[in-house]
Amino acid sequence: MPVPTDMVGDSISPLIHEVDARWTMAYAASLGDTHDCYFDTTAPGGVVAHPMFAVCPEWPVIVEGRELSNRWGISADEARQSVHATHDLTIHRLARPGDVLTTSLTYTGVEQRKPGAFATMRLETVDAAGELVATTEQGGMYLGVPTTGEDRPAEPFANPLDLPEPPGDALLVAPIGIPHGAAHTYTESARIWNPIHTDAAVAKAARLDAIILHGTATLALGVSKVIDACADGDPTRVRRIIGRFRAMVFMPSTITVRILGEHQLADSTAIQFEVLNEAGAPAVDQGVVVLGA
Repeated sequence: MPVPTDMVGDSISPLIHEVDARWTMAYAASLGDTHDCYFDTTAPGGVVAHPMFAVCPEWPVIVEGRELSNRWGISADEARQSVHATHDLTIHRLARPGDVLTTSLTYTGVEQRKPGAFATMRLETVDAAGELVATTEQGGMYLGVPTTGEDRPAEPFANPLDLPEPPGDALLVAPIGIPHGAAHTYTESARIWNPIHTDAAVAKAARLDAIILHGTATLALGVSKVIDACADGDPTRVRRIIGRFRAMVFMPSTITVRILGEHQLADSTAIQFEVLNEAGAPAVDQGVVVLGA
């Protein structure tokens, strides 16, 4: 059935997650990011989670969102045709072991686009005191599925970035080897399970040549390179992460992170980057990491 634009404004009951060091350390390890800040539990204040760890408590809520879609008449097959297209994560603070996080989801927009119905959602994660930890504006495309009703696009983001086109020459080019089992490692470490990333039969049924790496894993690998190159390896400086998911990453293969430009904002620095797959196609484009002082 078509995706109804009337689903805009509907929401998921919040889900609660208890964060422990095993989870945060496993996530960083799955990315090969071995900075002490993710692993040295003897350090004053303990360890922090990788900035992209925010996707981990969000995933179960997104799965619940699929159940909500079903209530609006979207079939399971149509839901499986939804692909993660855009990601805009604002980090209010990094998650830490011991956090009790509550994550909620609200549909913010549905509109017809050429490939299908484009739906957007806002995910908010707060701590036990009710303080924001992460806010994500995320878009997904229901490939080949139309909408019904008048288009209801999401309201413009409250803090838009207007950056110039990056220059042609990259400031840094960094290849990263993606081993055969990378998707399985990321799935178990992030606790994000979607069989298109780990089950060859499911991937084949989706008309893929093989399983593919999670888009959030590809984005996280790019973010780690930006932190190393532009933030002296300090993830606490990350304020925002933006990216669009396009080309697929198969395994084993080599991806390439390209840092394209650096722009001073009023009180922060925006680093533009992209991640190319082995064929040279953009797996992540229009990538931005905003760094605080």
